[in-house]
Amino acid sequence: MSRCLLGEAVRYDGGSRHVPWITEVLSHHCRLLPLCPEVEAGFGVPRPPIRLVGDQERIEVQLVEDPSAYRTDQLSAAIGRLLPVVEQLDGLILKARSPSCGVHDTPLFDTAGESTPGAGLFTRACLSCKPQLVIVDEQALVSEAGRVGFLLQLFRRHHFPTL
Repeated sequence: MSRCLLGEAVRYDGGSRHVPWITEVLSHHCRLLPLCPEVEAGFGVPRPPIRLVGDQERIEVQLVEDPSAYRTDQLSAAIGRLLPVVEQLDGLILKARSPSCGVHDTPLFDTAGESTPGAGLFTRACLSCKPQLVIVDEQALVSEAGRVGFLLQLFRRHHFPTL
């Protein structure tokens, strides 16, 4: 669970993106484990914004304000420390568009500055480590149908892991 979605002020700008349904409803039915790869990497709060650059084969974490500065090694190490925890989970709710946690809409910039949407580094690592993991972003939980769909996937994953 992205910590910022639980209301914790851990985003790069010092803010949060609290999703009340998670803390007021889901928390009564599921164990929530707050995670933030960027904080785990020691980037601090607030912190300079980062972005993903490269291509699908090689992705680097670059500071937006200083394109010569990279944070790939620090974020990769933090992700490596979080993966043993992820292996024990049935699902994750992550922050959309985040360079670390985005599910499908994180911009990946090429050398020309053009972007294509994809998954953040943490999300990619989670899916490589545990492909059957149920992963959504907070945007998938806006509608009742999205929330029910997520809960059904979690139920199936938890109670029938081999199906």
